[in-house]
Amino acid sequence: MKDGTLTLMAVHAHPDDEATSTGGVLARYAAEGIRTVLVTCTDGGCGDGPGGIKPGDPGHDPAAVAAMRRQELQASRDVLKISDLETLDYADSGMMGWPSNDAPGSFWRTPVEEGAARLAELFRRYEPDVVVTYDENGFYGHPDHIQAHRITMAALELVPQTPKVYWTTAPRSMMQRFGEVLRELGEDFPEPDPAEAEAMAKIGLPDEEITTWVDTSAFGGQKFDALAAHASQGENIFFLKMGQEKFTDLMGVETFVRVQDTTGAAVPENDLFAGLR
Repeated sequence: MKDGTLTLMAVHAHPDDEATSTGGVLARYAAEGIRTVLVTCTDGGCGDGPGGIKPGDPGHDPAAVAAMRRQELQASRDVLKISDLETLDYADSGMMGWPSNDAPGSFWRTPVEEGAARLAELFRRYEPDVVVTYDENGFYGHPDHIQAHRITMAALELVPQTPKVYWTTAPRSMMQRFGEVLRELGEDFPEPDPAEAEAMAKIGLPDEEITTWVDTSAFGGQKFDALAAHASQGENIFFLKMGQEKFTDLMGVETFVRVQDTTGAAVPENDLFAGLR
């Protein structure tokens, strides 16, 4: 597929994940003429159903939820001007510890080798210059995010070396500011139990450990609208409660850790394609 055009591939777990941590870079690089490829690993069937029906509640139909979320994913793709969308359509595993983790066909119980082989075929087809996915904890411990990390890193071992590979992250300073903004908006969150508090403390990285800070503030409106396209999950998307202006102010820089590089570009850097153009 290579024709001299640079290519960014983002590997995500569910419909809506593409907008949260990479909506800005997907929109920015698409506007710069870079091919953007989104791989969504699961069908999102463990999301909320119409009217906010929760997984496991009477009337929750995972197949119907998955179909609805596929339409929302396409709408988000259109907003972000993503060049290519690939869906692996594994069953959503739900949150860690849910019975759906071990359901037949769930992403979490899929052998890493199987998922990696499928993803490697997409790597061969698109020959990405930059690959983005989650860290080994899936950013916050979601089983499907962890599995997306695992199959991505395994797939990278099956293909010629990709010039640059990144894991999404967030600076601890931003996580602190996020909590302040939610309190300003009147959001009342119960105190987490000690185990949850310990897990939350591991989210993100100290600012000085982040290698890559990409200014996407000019695309804050697109990122906000892409999240809003996932309307069925709006109750769970706290970012939307901020409004577009405050959202862009808080979320206008996307941050990453560079874990593979063949370019020798200096860090910290402000461009995923530093050293490639």
